[in-house]
Amino acid sequence: MNPPEFFEDFEIGASRLTPARTITEADIVFHAGHSGDFMPHHTDAEFCKSQPFEKIIAHGTMTFAIAIGLTVSSQPLNPNGMSYGYNKIRYPRPVFAGDTIKVKVSVLSKEDHPKQLDHGIVVEAKEVINQNGEVVMYAEHLIIVKKRNG
Repeated sequence: MNPPEFFEDFEIGASRLTPARTITEADIVFHAGHSGDFMPHHTDAEFCKSQPFEKIIAHGTMTFAIAIGLTVSSQPLNPNGMSYGYNKIRYPRPVFAGDTIKVKVSVLSKEDHPKQLDHGIVVEAKEVINQNGEVVMYAEHLIIVKKRNG
């Protein structure tokens, strides 16, 4: 089945699952260096032993970036859509090195764009799921999508 291309093609409730990716210690170290976030929860194993999870946890921003990468690399580019931003980003469970994550993408809603009459706004839920079937991140992605006859 081809992915939706125009606003009219998106069906509320439709969903897809991305391929999976295993998070590595190198991912966490690289993200710390790239982002400048060297908080001990992400970089200090001895400190983490005294914390509730007892080991280094992945950055939420890293989990977000990898998850979004999985969603965009798992289907062809839609030349009629553009990201408008993300709402409701939450991290209900930690991600650790060795966890394998995938993303369930579901169409939540769609409405006409209030100013661009030839476009609509589609909201997709992004649920990042670990190897145990637990949601480790949730976000709502707003996408501006051209209408077929706009």
